[in-house]
Amino acid sequence: MRGIFISVRKREMNSKILKLGLPKGSLQESTLRLFRKAGYHITVSPRSYYPVFDDEEIHSMLIRAQEMPRYVENGHLDCGLTGYDWILEQGADVVEVADLRYAKEGFRPVKWVIAVPMDSDIKTLKDLEGKRIATELVGFTKKYLESKGIKAKVDFSWGATEVKPPYLADAIVELTETGTSLRANNLRVVEIIVESTTRFIANKKAWQDKWKKKKIQNIALLLNGALAAEEKVGLKMNVQEKSFSKVLSILSALHSPTISELSDPGWFAIEVVIDEKKVRELIPKLKSVGATGIVEYQLNKVIP
Repeated sequence: MRGIFISVRKREMNSKILKLGLPKGSLQESTLRLFRKAGYHITVSPRSYYPVFDDEEIHSMLIRAQEMPRYVENGHLDCGLTGYDWILEQGADVVEVADLRYAKEGFRPVKWVIAVPMDSDIKTLKDLEGKRIATELVGFTKKYLESKGIKAKVDFSWGATEVKPPYLADAIVELTETGTSLRANNLRVVEIIVESTTRFIANKKAWQDKWKKKKIQNIALLLNGALAAEEKVGLKMNVQEKSFSKVLSILSALHSPTISELSDPGWFAIEVVIDEKKVRELIPKLKSVGATGIVEYQLNKVIP
């Protein structure tokens, strides 16, 4: 890692700089999208590992999530985003600033599972005694099996882990978000060993620096706000006084809407933030009881 930020060392001596690690690989695009929604303009050159932020106080680099905890712990990076699974795998001593519930394809935790071929005789965890297991999550898998009193051979897998049973391994420990890949490879889950979400982590020394801590906290606030807005939309409408109570009764299960009088006598404007999945059922109901000029709009951030 020596020389990672060589090109900016002179600037670091004369200004306040936060060294931020962004996950390269499966989380890269969803992470960049989240930062952009949080208000950061980021330029990523196809051949560069150093995304450029429109905030001159942030210097970033792309690095695999698997390595992120180590480089944050040892101070090569002030902060970064990685999976909770990789923090556990490395036993990294870092500050967990925020739990960001997003993954490559959605907004739910991912799972590390023990999986075997559909026709395998392995039905329970105890059946793994003396078996061969392939995984990238070697350290945590060994600890997990030891905690259950099970002795098995755990080998590191360099990739394509799903194709290794039954010839190269009896079972695998693999990351799954939707289960699609497991099913495609005719595998079934024996047990979930850990659930993981994306974590925003900080180096302990950097966290003691007043300026860096505040900068990191501000980034976390904006990221959480952008994430909270992902599955919500804004809804506004005009309502005549005679329909007012009926419209409010439909919205009563939601947070209190914002209500204001319009310039036309007897008319009100109502605005509310709701879960996007509720909109398709809500709009027809609102229209049927007299709401007009209904507008749905996307949100960038929702800050509690």
